[in-house]
Amino acid sequence: MRDFKKYDIWQLSHSFTLEIYKMTSTFPKEELYGLTSQIRRASSSIPTNISEGCGRNSDKEFNQFLNIALGSANETEYLLILAKDLQYLNNEIAENQIEKINSIKSKIYKLKQILVKQ
Repeated sequence: MRDFKKYDIWQLSHSFTLEIYKMTSTFPKEELYGLTSQIRRASSSIPTNISEGCGRNSDKEFNQFLNIALGSANETEYLLILAKDLQYLNNEIAENQIEKINSIKSKIYKLKQILVKQ
Protein backbone atom coordinates (compact mmCIF):
# COMPACT_ATOMS: atom_id res chain seq x y z
CA MET A 1 0.00 0.00 0.00
CA ARG A 2 1.20 3.48 -0.88
CA ASP A 3 1.45 6.31 1.66
CA PHE A 4 -0.30 9.23 -0.06
CA LYS A 5 1.37 11.76 2.25
CA LYS A 6 4.74 10.93 0.68
CA TYR A 7 3.64 11.95 -2.82
CA ASP A 8 4.71 15.46 -3.80
CA ILE A 9 1.57 15.80 -5.89
CA TRP A 10 -0.61 15.08 -2.85
CA GLN A 11 1.31 17.62 -0.75
CA LEU A 12 1.02 20.26 -3.49
CA SER A 13 -2.67 19.66 -4.07
CA HIS A 14 -3.40 19.69 -0.32
CA SER A 15 -1.59 23.04 0.08
CA PHE A 16 -3.43 24.35 -2.97
CA THR A 17 -6.77 23.32 -1.46
CA LEU A 18 -5.93 25.16 1.77
CA GLU A 19 -5.20 28.28 -0.31
CA ILE A 20 -8.52 27.91 -2.13
CA TYR A 21 -10.39 27.75 1.17
CA LYS A 22 -8.69 30.93 2.41
CA MET A 23 -9.13 32.71 -0.92
CA THR A 24 -12.84 31.89 -1.22
CA SER A 25 -13.59 33.14 2.28
CA THR A 26 -13.66 36.62 0.69
CA PHE A 27 -16.24 35.66 -1.97
CA PRO A 28 -19.71 37.24 -1.66
CA LYS A 29 -21.96 35.55 0.89
CA GLU A 30 -24.56 34.82 -1.80
CA GLU A 31 -21.98 32.51 -3.41
CA LEU A 32 -21.58 30.35 -0.29
CA TYR A 33 -23.71 27.55 -1.72
CA GLY A 34 -22.72 28.29 -5.32
CA LEU A 35 -19.26 29.09 -6.58
CA THR A 36 -17.58 29.02 -3.15
CA SER A 37 -18.83 25.53 -2.41
CA GLN A 38 -18.16 24.25 -5.92
CA ILE A 39 -14.55 25.44 -6.17
CA ARG A 40 -13.80 24.11 -2.68
CA ARG A 41 -15.25 20.69 -3.55
CA ALA A 42 -13.41 20.56 -6.88
CA SER A 43 -10.04 21.52 -5.38
CA SER A 44 -10.38 19.17 -2.39
CA SER A 45 -11.33 16.35 -4.74
CA ILE A 46 -7.77 16.40 -6.15
CA PRO A 47 -5.89 15.30 -3.00
CA THR A 48 -8.89 13.20 -1.94
CA ASN A 49 -8.74 11.08 -5.08
CA ILE A 50 -4.96 10.78 -4.90
CA SER A 51 -5.37 9.54 -1.31
CA GLU A 52 -8.07 7.07 -2.25
CA GLY A 53 -6.09 5.81 -5.23
CA CYS A 54 -3.10 5.12 -3.00
CA GLY A 55 -5.26 2.72 -1.03
CA ARG A 56 -6.05 0.61 -4.07
CA ASN A 57 -4.39 -2.66 -4.95
CA SER A 58 -3.06 -2.01 -8.43
CA ASP A 59 -1.42 0.66 -10.56
CA LYS A 60 -4.41 0.45 -12.90
CA GLU A 61 -6.82 1.34 -10.09
CA PHE A 62 -4.50 4.10 -8.83
CA ASN A 63 -4.35 5.48 -12.38
CA GLN A 64 -8.16 5.65 -12.53
CA PHE A 65 -8.24 7.78 -9.38
CA LEU A 66 -5.56 10.01 -10.89
CA ASN A 67 -7.88 10.43 -13.90
CA ILE A 68 -10.60 11.64 -11.54
CA ALA A 69 -8.14 13.99 -9.80
CA LEU A 70 -7.14 15.37 -13.20
CA GLY A 71 -10.79 16.01 -14.04
CA SER A 72 -11.22 17.85 -10.75
CA ALA A 73 -8.12 19.92 -11.50
CA ASN A 74 -9.62 20.94 -14.84
CA GLU A 75 -12.88 21.84 -13.12
CA THR A 76 -10.97 23.91 -10.57
CA GLU A 77 -9.14 25.76 -13.34
CA TYR A 78 -12.43 26.72 -14.99
CA LEU A 79 -13.92 27.85 -11.69
CA LEU A 80 -10.88 30.08 -11.09
CA ILE A 81 -11.43 31.64 -14.53
CA LEU A 82 -15.09 32.17 -13.67
CA ALA A 83 -14.23 33.75 -10.31
CA LYS A 84 -11.80 36.09 -12.07
CA ASP A 85 -14.36 37.02 -14.74
CA LEU A 86 -16.96 37.70 -12.04
CA GLN A 87 -14.33 39.93 -10.40
CA TYR A 88 -14.26 37.90 -7.17
CA LEU A 89 -10.51 37.55 -7.71
CA ASN A 90 -8.10 40.10 -9.08
CA ASN A 91 -6.12 39.10 -12.17
CA GLU A 92 -2.82 38.60 -10.35
CA ILE A 93 -4.25 36.22 -7.75
CA ALA A 94 -6.29 34.35 -10.34
CA GLU A 95 -3.35 33.92 -12.71
CA ASN A 96 -1.14 32.75 -9.84
CA GLN A 97 -3.70 30.12 -8.83
CA ILE A 98 -4.24 29.04 -12.45
CA GLU A 99 -0.48 28.61 -12.80
CA LYS A 100 -0.46 26.42 -9.68
CA ILE A 101 -3.35 24.25 -10.86
CA ASN A 102 -1.68 23.79 -14.24
CA SER A 103 1.50 22.67 -12.48
CA ILE A 104 -0.56 20.18 -10.46
CA LYS A 105 -2.21 18.91 -13.64
CA SER A 106 1.18 18.43 -15.26
CA LYS A 107 2.50 16.47 -12.27
CA ILE A 108 -0.60 14.24 -12.19
CA TYR A 109 -0.15 13.53 -15.89
CA LYS A 110 3.53 12.65 -15.37
CA LEU A 111 2.65 10.28 -12.52
CA LYS A 112 0.03 8.65 -14.74
CA GLN A 113 2.68 8.12 -17.43
CA ILE A 114 4.97 6.42 -14.91
CA LEU A 115 2.17 4.09 -13.80
CA VAL A 116 1.32 3.14 -17.37
CA LYS A 117 4.95 2.18 -18.12
CA GLN A 118 5.23 -0.15 -15.13
